[in-house]
Amino acid sequence: MKKEMKVAVMNGVGKMGFERRPVPVPKDDEALVKLEYVGICGSDLHYYEEGRIGNYIVQPPFVLGHEPGGTVVAVGKNVKNVKVGDRVALEPGKTCGHCEFCKQGKYNLCLDVVFFATPPVDGVFCEYVAHEAALCFKLPDTVSTMEGALIEPLAVGFHAAMQGGAKFGQKALVTGAGCIGLVTAMALKAMGVSEVYVSDVLPARLQKAKELGADEIVNSKEEDLQKRIAELTGGQGVDLAVDTSGSEIAVNGAIECVKKGANIVLVGYSRSGMMNLAISRALDKEVTFKTVFRYRHVYPLAIQAVAEGKINLKGIVSDVFELDDVQTAMDRSVQEKAKIVKAVVHIG
Repeated sequence: MKKEMKVAVMNGVGKMGFERRPVPVPKDDEALVKLEYVGICGSDLHYYEEGRIGNYIVQPPFVLGHEPGGTVVAVGKNVKNVKVGDRVALEPGKTCGHCEFCKQGKYNLCLDVVFFATPPVDGVFCEYVAHEAALCFKLPDTVSTMEGALIEPLAVGFHAAMQGGAKFGQKALVTGAGCIGLVTAMALKAMGVSEVYVSDVLPARLQKAKELGADEIVNSKEEDLQKRIAELTGGQGVDLAVDTSGSEIAVNGAIECVKKGANIVLVGYSRSGMMNLAISRALDKEVTFKTVFRYRHVYPLAIQAVAEGKINLKGIVSDVFELDDVQTAMDRSVQEKAKIVKAVVHIG
């Protein structure tokens, strides 16, 4: 076992570098995981570009990355759910377990959560991490560690589908075809939604949505979204809409596209944190708004869906970068958003 590891650190806005740090020693209830793949999330890019998200402010040197998959190389004395050699997906948020929300089972709302790559907590753009073993989920033989890294965004997609009450026979609209939009569309299909329509303004992302099973794609920059959805639903509108873009225009479009009594799930964060919405239209339709903050109790279900071939997680990956090229990975992910759908970092 190595005593030191390479760690990619954010040294300032738009600046990546490397440090050598000790390989962590797992505590009694932890597993030490040799990381193999870590996804680059939109929040990583936001921290990289802006140095903050709301009240969460980066203090360099800071480690980004919260979508990890790897192999267990050591375990603490109390660990029973995983063993050395197991390939695992890591749920990145450790909660207190005793607050009101944890006791209700809504642990994603815990007021005292420790979450990878959320300042001041370092993320996992590094070779090893010691993590609570209960948050390390064993991957079946048919699921790779790259797919294991992408269970984290897929969990968001499943939570969004569940929040919206997705079920067989429905027609749904997903606005935004980035990573979260794509996994949400796949989660909706896996949960039995009969037809899923995806809208965006970037052709490459829409094409990827089509490849991954969207029944119809709509470029809302070139087409009238409301008119197209009316055509697809015989004038009825969709039963469910999920916005993953954080765009005010997209959310207002969703309000117009749903039928009366429908659910609209808001997943994407707007850049300003504010939106002006057509509330009168929402009231007329008695729309129910639901929101999403991460996920809860979803990892086993998401892993099973991938193992059974219901979700093509590898299909969302457009680019793979080595850890040594993390500066390029971050820069290109920022500069080529119209081209790069989902990038992952291969740790080794």
